Amino acid sequence: MTTATIVIDHGSAYVKAGFSGWNDPQLVVPSIVNYSPCRENPGPSYARRRLGLGIDLFHPDTFSYPVQRGRILNWEGVECLWSFILEKHRQRHEDCSVLVTESPLREPADRKKTLEVMFESLYVPSLLLADQLEMSLYASGLLTGVVVDSGHGLTRVQPFHLGRPLQPSCKALEFAGQDLAAYLCKSLFMEEGSPNRLFRMDTVNTIQMSKCYVPQNLGEALDVRQSLRNGSDESNTFRLPDGTSVELTPMQRLAPEMFFSPQVFDMQGPSLSQAVVDSVKACEAPLQPLLTSHVMACGGNTLYPGFTKRLYKELVTDHFSGANATVWVGSKRNFSVWLGASVVAHLSSYKSEWMTKEEYDER
Repeated sequence: MTTATIVIDHGSAYVKAGFSGWNDPQLVVPSIVNYSPCRENPGPSYARRRLGLGIDLFHPDTFSYPVQRGRILNWEGVECLWSFILEKHRQRHEDCSVLVTESPLREPADRKKTLEVMFESLYVPSLLLADQLEMSLYASGLLTGVVVDSGHGLTRVQPFHLGRPLQPSCKALEFAGQDLAAYLCKSLFMEEGSPNRLFRMDTVNTIQMSKCYVPQNLGEALDVRQSLRNGSDESNTFRLPDGTSVELTPMQRLAPEMFFSPQVFDMQGPSLSQAVVDSVKACEAPLQPLLTSHVMACGGNTLYPGFTKRLYKELVTDHFSGANATVWVGSKRNFSVWLGASVVAHLSSYKSEWMTKEEYDER
């Protein structure tokens, strides 16, 4: 295995990549591809379309996400993204080993296809496939605890003991960042003739990052916000790119409540707090106090103001004693998977799990 390792964490919304050993990924690109008509063959058929990265501003409605809900749906798009990333990094180190993170929802066929693309199409010398939640655990510096990861496509809970996942205690909730964005988009752009998809995405993304938060008590927060006169709270006002001002409703500001009260938003499944409790209680009783004392929150959604405080409050108030329950957070928790993989790339304990091109050819 070569000393330089390229670490690729491919999520539903973004691909984070960089050389192992760094404190941040050096490249973060949207996990988006587009199929635009070729000038030579402008017809609509699949064979006549040109594959590109990101959003084509001349054909803004032709893009798609090749990874959705943690599952790869478009291998051609994924290979295009990986090829771009490797090309960028090989400018500095030509012969690099590669570590790719995998979703816990992967199928055996996904792993087989990953090996095929990396070795046969992208010509990597050696490869390690690593579980995303396990990498988040390593980013925390712990070996035992509960990883709570909430990203764009999935919200997942997985207990670990001494670095190994405890089965069958993993919980995957199919409400995440994309569902929150869909709720905001639907509530903001209800009328016919709403702006194009790209405009809506940009507006919703900005509102999510700058205006939304998790209340500590939904009822009390609604009472306070509904008692305010229109225009009396400048933080409720959002200016659209065209200069139009929009007064956000209380539920739009409080949209991340979705993770704690999914039924309010007509979402299926338990709340995030309940999923953590169910996951812990599925483990052996002697381990449960140790697990609840190391709950690690990671993923982009945990950056919402009030998120981790609310998670801790619900775990302590409703289920576990304050002496045992602890929610661990890191300042770079939106990159936890990549950071953990950056560490694992150099651990001797994982040496046997790497596969070389020669070993792949002999299979």
